[in-house]
Parts: sequence; C-alpha cells; structure tokens
Amino acid sequence: MRRRSLRFDIWVCLLAAYLVGFGVGKIMDQINSSRYEEYVEEHTAKEGDVGSKAGKNVVRVNNIKELLENKTFTVVSPGIKYRNEGGGYYEGKFFQSLALPSGERVAAYINEESVQHSDESIYTGEATLPIGKVVKEDLKKEETFINQIEHKDPLTRTDFYIDMVGQGAKMSEEDYKETGKVIPQFIAGIITFCLCHTIGSKLGIFPAFFSFKKRKSEWD
Repeated sequence: MRRRSLRFDIWVCLLAAYLVGFGVGKIMDQINSSRYEEYVEEHTAKEGDVGSKAGKNVVRVNNIKELLENKTFTVVSPGIKYRNEGGGYYEGKFFQSLALPSGERVAAYINEESVQHSDESIYTGEATLPIGKVVKEDLKKEETFINQIEHKDPLTRTDFYIDMVGQGAKMSEEDYKETGKVIPQFIAGIITFCLCHTIGSKLGIFPAFFSFKKRKSEWD
C-alpha cells in the first residue's frame, strides 16, 4: 500500500498557522470577555416583557382557553415538573412539554433565568414561570421535534407554542467567546500559511507550490 505524507514545508507552514491562530484566539477571548457583559445586557428581558420574571399582577392561566384570551400571562408549575415531561429542539430552540394546571399540554420555550421558586429547594413548592405569550406555529411540520417532545405524552395543541424567552435568549460566556473567535482564527491561519510559504519560496527555503515549465515550441 502506497503511503502519502505532507512535504516538510507544508508541516512548517501549518505549524506557523496554528501558532498564530492560537494567539489570535487568546486575544479574541480577552476582547469577547469584555464584550460579554454588554451582550448579556442586550439579551436580558426587561421587566414586564416576555421572558422576564412574572410579578403578582401577571395573569396566572390554568388552561388553553385562558392562554388564548390573554396577551401575556404566566403559568405556575409544581417544582421542576415542567423540566421532566419531555422536550425537543424546534428551529434550534429547546421546547419543554408543559402541563397546564388543567392537564392540557403545550410546547413552551422557557427562560430558566426568570423562573421563580416558592421554596429554597427547586424540587418542592411551586415554580412561577416567566411571562409568556402565544406564538402561532404549525409544530407538526417538524416530525422529529414532535417525536421528541411527545415521547411521553402527546401535546393537546400543536398549532402554537408559548414563548417565555422573548429577548432573553443568550449564550453562556464560554459559548460566546468560542463563537466569536472561530472566524478570526480561521482567517489568521489561512493568511499566515500563505505568507509563510510565499516568503519561504522566495528565500529558496521551500519549493514553490506550482512550477510552470515553459513548453518547447516546434521551432526550438
């Protein structure tokens, strides 16, 4: 079996590209760390908005009829039951199978940061979910999602979901930093590789990537 290996000059340029990309990643980590606080502020639901903590003046709904009758509302759930009834990803968002006090079940996109627990332990007492609103959507168009969220119990309605996140969706600091450095690292690596090999070729250290031989004419 014939073995192929990269030329020495390629390995050298790849190493240089890696080191520069690594350095750029460290610099971007520092920049993104300073930007993260601003990012969090921009992606935190304002008081009274969808996704924020539900105050005492927010309507507590018990069934689907009341959901549809109110522009915004909240739901009170036993402990963390709302987390344990199944869920699935729909268009990149994780929806919970939320059982209403009536026993009816709907899909809900919940901002965990705004859930309020009546006891010190999250496993007991009541959990007041964030302010939510109804969003019309045909959930059945995503068969995989329906199979995921209904693996335990079927949804009562699949023509809408409850948005309890609003503007409150945000990445963790680690994910934010990682996402913000991928493209700069990639660009820096490509530029470094090309520059490294070009300089090495001009100095005669590396062979050229492409060699163009002048074709002999019939007159030569």
